[in-house]
Amino acid sequence: MKLLAFEEASLDTATPAETRRKELGAFLRSRRERAVRADYDLPPVGRGRTVGLRREEVAFLSGVSVTWYTWLEQGRDIHPSRQVLDAVAVNLRLSAPEHDYILGLSGFAPAPREVPGTPEPVPEHVQHLLDALDPSPAFAVTSTWDIGAWNSGYEALFPGIATVPARDRNLLRLTFTDPYVRGMLPDWEVTVRSFLADYRAEAGSHADRAAHVELVTRLREDSADFARAWDDHEVRRFASRARTFLHPVAGRLDFEQHQLVPADAPTLHIVAYLPAPGSDTGERMARLVGSGTDRRAGLRTVADPRGTGG
Repeated sequence: MKLLAFEEASLDTATPAETRRKELGAFLRSRRERAVRADYDLPPVGRGRTVGLRREEVAFLSGVSVTWYTWLEQGRDIHPSRQVLDAVAVNLRLSAPEHDYILGLSGFAPAPREVPGTPEPVPEHVQHLLDALDPSPAFAVTSTWDIGAWNSGYEALFPGIATVPARDRNLLRLTFTDPYVRGMLPDWEVTVRSFLADYRAEAGSHADRAAHVELVTRLREDSADFARAWDDHEVRRFASRARTFLHPVAGRLDFEQHQLVPADAPTLHIVAYLPAPGSDTGERMARLVGSGTDRRAGLRTVADPRGTGG
């Protein structure tokens, strides 16, 4: 009983940093012990044991001393660098979530992920979520804000979105270059600056990707307004905000804009426009979606002549 009391007291006095170090060490040890030796072209050890790496083997592969790696598994206060943790993650064949986990335990941000050059199809369950939000407009965008999926409410708000070529079906591009979209926004100047600040905050991790470079290059060529606003270099994380649209059929529509990221599709953002409290926007959207009217032939993605002015 006295020993148990001592152990409980020891646990109670552990600092948060000590707790994280102990968890990091225990996690790395568990992954080292589950590693299949044949995957590393290593022979069995002991009595034919084929699973589990020695500490010295992980240390050698990761470019650190055996003593240092032993201390890491023991939870010692040695402050591993991100470079070393990345090497250990690679050599223990950690999955992306596991890699992020050990970085988080050590106080580092998650590892940047490759952003596909060609957007992957939006998962079916994401489309189900969008549909469940009808008649409130909702859509999903990729890391470069290509619009990959939407519901009936969004198509009623922006008729013909489905006919826009995939290369041009981009939230930034439509906002800056399509006259219909621009005409829907009474606060266009404020909206586009908020959009660009939000986008730039997200784009830092993939600013060298071909899709991002192409998007910015094309928009600079097609919209002087974009070029000027982009060169202001404003950066701001998204925050839920009020949005107003002037629809040619439904009239003034007041929404709250919200955004979420699916846990199993982290390169997607789901954007939802929910009726503003106290407004009749919900009823207006229900009638608009139910009527099936106001379907244009398609949004024309062309440079707005007003974008060439001063």
